[in-house]
Amino acid sequence: MKIVIIGDGKVGHKLTAQLSEEDYDVVLIDQNEGKLKSAIDNLDIFCITGDGANAEIQKEADVPHADLVIACASTDELNMLSCLLAKRLGAKHTIARVRNPVYYKQMGLLKEDLRLSMAVNPEYAVANEIARVLLFPDASKVETFVKGRVELIEFALKEESRLVGLSLAEIYQKYQIKILVCAVKRGKDVYIPDGDFLLQAGDKIYVAATHKDLESFFNALGKRSNKVKNVLICGGGRVSYYLAQQLLQARMRVKIIEQNRLKCENLSEMLPEATVICGDATDYNLLKEEGIEYANALVALTGMDEENIIMALFGKTQNVPKIVAKVNEDSRAQMVEGLGIDSIVSAKSATADAILSYVRARKKSLKSANIETMYRLVGDRVEALEFIIRKECEYTNIPLKNLSTKQNNLIACIGRRGKIIIPNGDDHMEVGDSVVVINMDQKINDLRDIML
Repeated sequence: MKIVIIGDGKVGHKLTAQLSEEDYDVVLIDQNEGKLKSAIDNLDIFCITGDGANAEIQKEADVPHADLVIACASTDELNMLSCLLAKRLGAKHTIARVRNPVYYKQMGLLKEDLRLSMAVNPEYAVANEIARVLLFPDASKVETFVKGRVELIEFALKEESRLVGLSLAEIYQKYQIKILVCAVKRGKDVYIPDGDFLLQAGDKIYVAATHKDLESFFNALGKRSNKVKNVLICGGGRVSYYLAQQLLQARMRVKIIEQNRLKCENLSEMLPEATVICGDATDYNLLKEEGIEYANALVALTGMDEENIIMALFGKTQNVPKIVAKVNEDSRAQMVEGLGIDSIVSAKSATADAILSYVRARKKSLKSANIETMYRLVGDRVEALEFIIRKECEYTNIPLKNLSTKQNNLIACIGRRGKIIIPNGDDHMEVGDSVVVINMDQKINDLRDIML
């Protein structure tokens, strides 16, 4: 699969590194020759110095024969123009990074004219990621499938958890809630569990269900009191704006602390239901004065990783139940993961992950037209694939208990005419169903591949 990436910034470089590791044929275009030299020295890719919106440069990069062009240069206008040009030259698919909220809001109107396959707003993507984990404060990560109707959450089992010592069959029997434990990480080992699998303290488990059933499940575990009601956001940039919008819609109380007076005034106008404080969020006295000890969640979203890490660690000393910190630099994120900060997010990673899931699904779709979306879980060791069943075949309309599947493969959920089925042995698959499969082999291109 041939991919051309325009722009060697944070997102472009992360995408280039990841895709080259996965053996895609990658060409990188950037005007900065020094940046490209570093990329050539460290990555197995081809680089071209020049303007990505220049037709001659795109031709030199063989854009007319590219399967995908990803434009993530410094300006939205350049990205949209580059994608339009790439499509006119013959590229099969295009993705543009679009940061301006005005442009992004109108993307539904512009997408067809620009002939974009996908548009990604980094700040909006990371705000969505944070909002999802605040809705389930015990979760460290939440992914969605079947157009957002199924959520797959990741959370760690503590010593006091009611699930410790129970087998999965006992959990399903005891709670009678339609959830499915899809994967378990125990130390360095990863399992696709069956009903006899016993959970232990320290296990990191991945659970799939509808939002409503996940809420019921956490309530049954005695987590109702952990619901986030008061959120303190440190920093008033675009991520904070998008996040506050979503949290206010979910009827949470939101307080934003921002140093820049003009930003504060704009936020006050755009978010009249939020409390906006003009001040330094790293000031100990200000945080105490604004009631950090009463916050259910602290979200550190300033433009500096170091400040966010310090505020997150301070929030931990103040016993804030849920802490989220934006850390853009990958090496710093790895350093702080073990310090007890619940969730580490980054606009760069959220954007790259959204694009990578599209690219991986597109690659799989070259072999099977049935793959809709794809995610990598548990440090890329497990795949979650969403298939669409388009015609009758040997596995449709047969109870799942009568289908023999290979080891380390699991049918996690079935979406049928707007309804979600967390399957048991009596359920079956039909034409038109969306089927989410969890597997560890990473060689699955069709539902037939999981059958014996």
